[in-house]
Amino acid sequence: MTSVSNILPLRPKCRATLPPNLAASQAAYNISPYVWTLQYTHLSPRNCFVLDDGQGKAVGYAIGCPDVFAFAEAYPRYVSEVLQSEQGRRDVAVPEQLDTLEPWLVPVSGDSAEKKVNDRCMAQLAYNPRWLLLEGVQGKSELVNEYRATMHIDIVPEFQGQGWGRKLIESFVQSIKSSEADPGRGIHIGVSGENTKVVPFYEKLQFRVYDGGEKEGNVWMVRDV
Repeated sequence: MTSVSNILPLRPKCRATLPPNLAASQAAYNISPYVWTLQYTHLSPRNCFVLDDGQGKAVGYAIGCPDVFAFAEAYPRYVSEVLQSEQGRRDVAVPEQLDTLEPWLVPVSGDSAEKKVNDRCMAQLAYNPRWLLLEGVQGKSELVNEYRATMHIDIVPEFQGQGWGRKLIESFVQSIKSSEADPGRGIHIGVSGENTKVVPFYEKLQFRVYDGGEKEGNVWMVRDV
C-alpha cells in the first residue's frame, strides 16, 4: 500500500525528478542530491518524509528543516560526513574557493550564446550553507529571517494528482509545529521559474507568494505555522 513515512534513500529519486537543464549534464546530475536533498536527511531526518509505492520504492518526498540558521550551524557535520566521504568526493569536486560564488549559468563553449548549468557553482552551493540557504538577491535575507523553516517536495509524475503531495506537505508542516526549533513565522519554499504552474497547488495548501523571488527568476512562497 502506498504510504508516507520517514525515510527511504532519496539520492536516486532526487535525480529522477531533475529538470532537463540539470539532467542533461552528468556533473550536475551527480551533484544535485548533495545540493537539495542529502543535507536534510542527514541533519534533519525528523522533518523528512517519503512517499513509498507500497513495494519499498521511494516515489516522492517532502524534506527540509525547521530553522535554516540552526541548520547552517550544523552544516560542517554534513560536509565532513557526507561531502567528504569517499562517495561524496566522487560525486562532488571540492570547490577551488569559497570566497566568491561563481555564476549559475556559463556558456556551453567559449563564445557560445547557449548556456549550461555551472557544476562549479553547484559544488560551491553544496559546500556553503550561507549561499545555499541564507543569502542571495535583495529580499532573501528578510525572507529567511521571517520564515526560518524551509521545505523541498518532489513526486514522480505517475503519483502526482492523487493527493499525495498534500499528505507529504501536511506531514512536514506537523513536524515543524512539533519541533523545538524556532521556525519564525513559518515555512518558505522556492518554486522554479520553469515550474510556476504549481503555484495554485501550493496556494490551496495555505502558501502565498512572497515578493522578491522574481529577482532570481523564481517564485518565493510562504506558509504561516
